[in-house]
Amino acid sequence: MKNIFKYLLVAMVSAFVFTSCDRSADRDWTTPEPSFTLYNTTLGAAVLYPTMANNPFVLRWDNSKTTSGTYTVVVSNSEDFATKVELGTSTTNTLTTTIGELNTAMLQAGLSPYSSQNTYVRVETGSEVSNAISFMVTPYPSGKPIIKNPTAGQLITLNADAPLETAATILWSDYTYGVAVDYTVEIAAAGSTNFQVLGTTTDETQLAVSNFTLNDIAIKAGLPVNVTSSADIRVTATTTSTGGTITKASDIVTFKVTPYQPAYVDFYLVGGGTAVGWNASGAQLLKNTNEISEIYTYLENNGEFRFLGQQDWNPINYSLNAPGINDSYKYFKTWSSNLEPSGAENMKFTGDSGMYKITINQNSRDITVTPSSVPTLPTNVYLVGSIQGWNAGAALEMTQVGDGVYEYEIAVPDGAEFKFLGQQDWSGMEWGNIHGAGNSGFLGPNGDNNNIQYNGGGATYKITANIKLGTYKLTPQ
Repeated sequence: MKNIFKYLLVAMVSAFVFTSCDRSADRDWTTPEPSFTLYNTTLGAAVLYPTMANNPFVLRWDNSKTTSGTYTVVVSNSEDFATKVELGTSTTNTLTTTIGELNTAMLQAGLSPYSSQNTYVRVETGSEVSNAISFMVTPYPSGKPIIKNPTAGQLITLNADAPLETAATILWSDYTYGVAVDYTVEIAAAGSTNFQVLGTTTDETQLAVSNFTLNDIAIKAGLPVNVTSSADIRVTATTTSTGGTITKASDIVTFKVTPYQPAYVDFYLVGGGTAVGWNASGAQLLKNTNEISEIYTYLENNGEFRFLGQQDWNPINYSLNAPGINDSYKYFKTWSSNLEPSGAENMKFTGDSGMYKITINQNSRDITVTPSSVPTLPTNVYLVGSIQGWNAGAALEMTQVGDGVYEYEIAVPDGAEFKFLGQQDWSGMEWGNIHGAGNSGFLGPNGDNNNIQYNGGGATYKITANIKLGTYKLTPQ
């Protein structure tokens, strides 16, 4: 009676029994007839997972009748073994390996991860072969992405004059997972663990990155500007199936790059359709944060305006890149539908008069004008904050000193925080430091502000809120 070997998978309760494929009458073998017997193996699961990688996998067979040499165990994705991969070798009638090695051999033989397929196993020695056993199994991905570009030591040259043009296309190879795969591309200063996300893709093994993006992420990763430095790049593949989430990271490739200091410029708003009029010396500076320049300000219907590069008419002017505009003024490549060219120098605002947010993207050279959440100017403005107990019902009424301009004198201690209200409660208009808490000097309306923060040392200050210009300031008295 044949000795049947049973393989027990550690910590698995149920067992999945492989069925023999020794059905000679049902198939046409292109290899020799079996001359010795490979026994069926009991496997604990039909779905494999990385946590099983070190679990043992054992095969047993009869000794060959004519050969006493080395036995080779092979795996294939087809019963004719047209494509086969070696699982291991043995000089006895037993092979002990691991689930991880079996999983790798199945993948190399052409089985796809996360997909249930038939796997065929047999033993070969000299010209003799055993019978084949087959089983349905779902492998897990054991490989990892391989970065093809950039290559080790490659220098990626950045072009500061074309921030939106492609600086490099990151390329990598990976096998088909059978499920959606999310890739994350990251870079860090060479040898650092401070990886920053360069970009992500789904089922795509390439990522085009612009000069601005690569430069921006390189700086965030700690690479100095104007210095050729080494950077590490890696690609991580993440897949999810019923068995959970598997993450595979590529080997790190070290390349070189020279980050540049972005040449962001200042924009000053001027024009008859604005709160400052055609007064170049009083032109309104926009808030700059890297490539974004922005402000909440008043615009007049059918009013004309443009931007200056300084509080003077010369030397720099910015307008729409449109036919009829002076060539030296052409700057904005795209603009919102409520703007149009006007004459040889200006743009015209075609929306209703009121408060708007102007946003300029210096990389794309785009300008958009969108309505403020507080579109009209207030009748009264009140001061509320830590300097009066955050009591909106008793907010301090400010004195109006101009169109949309309000003032109040008060002692300001260190750590003071405050806002402006359009009424003595929290239910209506409010303004604070644009976006987040701080002391930028620029106002943001409802939904885009936080507390103004100031260390006054207990001295008396005149607090000025210019709602129409979208600014505020504190002046020592």
